[in-house]
This record gives sequence, structure tokens and C-alpha cells, in this order.
Amino acid sequence: MDFFTIILLICIALLGGAIYFIYGKFKLKEVENNDNLVKLKKYESKYSRIINIDNEVENSLNRKNQLNSDIHALQLDYQKKYGLFQILTRKIAVYDEDLELAETGFYKPHFDFGTSEEYKQRIALIREKQKAMLKAKTAVTCSTEWTVGESKAEGKKMVTRAIKLTTRAFNNECEAAIANVRWNNIEKMQERIRKAAEDINKMNESNHVYIDRKYVDMKMQELWLAYEYQEKVKEEKEEQAEIRRQMREEAKLEQEMVAAKKEEEKFQKLLLKAQAEAAKAIGGNLDKLNAEIAELSVKLEEAHQKNERAISMAQQTKAGHVYIISNIGSFGENVYKIGMTRRLEPMDRVHELGDASVPFYFDVHAMIYSDNAPAMENALHKSFAERRLNLVNLRKEFFHVTLDEIQSEVHKISSDAEFTITAEAEQYRQSQTIRHEKTQAEKKLEEEIPALI
Repeated sequence: MDFFTIILLICIALLGGAIYFIYGKFKLKEVENNDNLVKLKKYESKYSRIINIDNEVENSLNRKNQLNSDIHALQLDYQKKYGLFQILTRKIAVYDEDLELAETGFYKPHFDFGTSEEYKQRIALIREKQKAMLKAKTAVTCSTEWTVGESKAEGKKMVTRAIKLTTRAFNNECEAAIANVRWNNIEKMQERIRKAAEDINKMNESNHVYIDRKYVDMKMQELWLAYEYQEKVKEEKEEQAEIRRQMREEAKLEQEMVAAKKEEEKFQKLLLKAQAEAAKAIGGNLDKLNAEIAELSVKLEEAHQKNERAISMAQQTKAGHVYIISNIGSFGENVYKIGMTRRLEPMDRVHELGDASVPFYFDVHAMIYSDNAPAMENALHKSFAERRLNLVNLRKEFFHVTLDEIQSEVHKISSDAEFTITAEAEQYRQSQTIRHEKTQAEKKLEEEIPALI
């Protein structure tokens, strides 16, 4: 072997050793990596629950933050839309004609005229003042002298058209409010006129066209007058009805006086006739006539007393009966009507009250004669003024009180007045019994034949 061959073999041997050494190192590293992988898997298996919880916590926190962000965005959106809703609700409420007693305030009159005719005259006067403002061109004005295409004449035409449109729009709103005003919407109609003036002026800001405050005030006065006129007409109708009722009572008293007088005259004639026949009669016939005379004398005395009462009632404008009546079926417990009548037969008035307008008859708890029935009635009304069912129309004489309270007040005025404590309410109680029996029968039928098995 030559020298080069030997050197080549040595190099090959060294290279093989190096390769073997490197291979051994890699194998050792592979074994170590495998050992580490096994250990890692053991750790993962051992602590997997903790690792998963941490991840879940982190995910939950992320979801929570996202939800909070969404909630905040929704709250802002809700507040914005709720604000718009409130604005629209207030606008709609002005035109809402529904009866909302809970929100209906008590209207305080702005005028105090005695008759509906005076209200009509004042309405006519207010309208004349409005016409004068329109004629003088002070109801709606423009604060700027406009030009159109550098033409003042065209600008003036534009302003005139704007004023006409504004006047028409506002007047239409006012006329609608005035035509539809009632007791349950007076506040809303006032707001409708105010809102119309405000909105129209706002829309005309760019044109500098405005409805004068004085003209708006006149429209408001017209609204008040129109409403109070309606109320005064109703009041006058009620007064006229009361006057007609009193006239009927007076006519009834006159008829009763005439009838009582005729009845007394009839028994007077019959008695005189019987007495004349008795003067000529003898024996058994005389006894019969004497018995007839005695009976006629009693009837004549009764007719005379009745005639005297009728004359007294007709002549005395204050004499009459104060009555205390109830109607449980119609008005419930502890509701009583305290009224008065000048009729000779006071129960006629009670029967009249229990006509077709109520489902059941009234029960009479007291019928008290008084030489000054209006004063007695007024005293009782004053005693229970705060207990009235109707605090607006004082002609509605119903009070929420107990009978003991009424009796106590009556005895201060008339100590010998008699009361019937228990309300018979016959037809009401019979109706309740029938209703109860019907319910029981239906219940029994349902038990015998159930709807579902």
C-alpha cells in the first residue's frame, strides 16, 4: 500500500467514527425527547382539569365583557328610543279623545256669567276682536321684508301667502279643538291650541312669520267660553227640569185639594141625606140609619182633615216631607238619598224615583213631616256635605253614610221622627237568591257531567 492509500483509509475510519458518534448523540436526544414527551403527557393528564378551568375562566370573562358591552349598547339605544317615545306620547295625547278620569283635572271656570245667553254674547265679542286683528294684519305677522329675485313685490306676495297659510292652519286647529271640547278633554284641547301655535311658529322660523301671542290668548278664551257655555246650558236644563218638577208637584197639590174638597162635600151631602131620612124613620130602619150616620160622620171627619191638610200644603210653600230612602240593589250598602217633597201623598214621589231608571224599588227608612221641609233637608245636606257621591251636581242628593248617622242628625231637628232600620230590598234579595240557586244548579250539573274525563 502506498502512503496515500493509508491516509485515505485513516480518513474514512475517522469519518465513520464521527458519523457513529453523531448518530449516537441523536439517538440519545431522541430517547430524551421521548421521555420528556411521556412526562409532558403525564403532566397534561394529571393537570388537565386545572388547565381546562383556566381556559374556561378566560373564555367566560371574554363572554362577560362582550355581554356587558352589548348591554351597554342596548341601554343607550333604549334611552334614545324611550326619549323619542315620550315626545311622541305627549304629542299624541293632545289628540287623544279617550276618557282618562285618572288624569282629568277639575276645570276651574274662567268666567262667571249667570246665563248661557251672556256666554253667547261674550263668544261673539271675542270673535269680533279676532276678526279685527286679522283685518289689521296683527294676528299673524312677518318681521322681515323679503325680496324674491331682487323683487320686493314678489317678496311681499310670498309673505302674504305664508301669513294666509299660517292663519288657516292655526284657525283650523283651534276650530277643531273648540268644536270637540268636552268636560273630559278641556285640558287636552287647551294644550292642543298651545302646541299648534308653538309648532307652527317653529316651522315658520326661517320665514320670520309668527302668530301673535294676543291672538293665541283670544283663541284660548274662545275655547273656555265654548266649554263653559255648554256647561251652563246643561245647568239651565237641570234647573228647568227642577222647576217643571216643582210645578208638577204644585199642580198635584192643587188637584189633591180639589179632590179632597169634593170628597168632603160628597160625605157632607150623604150625611145630611141620612140625617133627614132618620128624622122620619122608626124602629129597625132608624137603627140602620143611625149606624150609617155614625159611619158617614167618621168618613166626613177624615175627608175634612184631608181637605184641611191639602189646603195647608197648597198655601204653605215650605211645608212638606223629608224622606230618607235607599236602594241596595242599585247603589249598594250605606248609600241613602235625602230629599223632600210637598206632595200630599209623599210616597208618590218615592214611587216616581223608583221608575224605569233604576232596576229596583227604593226602600223608605223615614218619612218626616215638617213645617219647613227645605230647611230640614238643607241642614241634613250640610251635615253630610263631604259624604256626597256627586260633588259636582248638588241636585243629586245621594250620600255615603250609615243610617245611624242620619238618624242622629235627624233627631237633633225632630226628636220624634221614626225610622225603619232594615232595608227590605225585596226584589233585589229575591234576584240574588234566584242567581245563587242557578249557580248552584249549574255547579251540580258540572259535577255530574264533567267537561273533561
